[in-house]
Amino acid sequence: MARIEESFGAAVRRKRQKLGLSQEAFADRAGIHRTYVSSIELGKVQVGIGIAQKLADTLDVPLSKIWREIEREQARSN
Repeated sequence: MARIEESFGAAVRRKRQKLGLSQEAFADRAGIHRTYVSSIELGKVQVGIGIAQKLADTLDVPLSKIWREIEREQARSN
């Protein structure tokens, strides 16, 4: 099973790519550094709830939708 950080990062990456945004453009919109976005998407960092909400807002999706996607992914891998 993927670690929660990896699952969250992968979900953010999929949604960012679906919007056609580069990491740099996404980071600019979210108000965070591009290398931090990279670390998030690779599952290398634990993201606080405030940053998670900021990412969801930038992706224009409810944070709960990202969590549901993660739960479905983890259920499939069990």
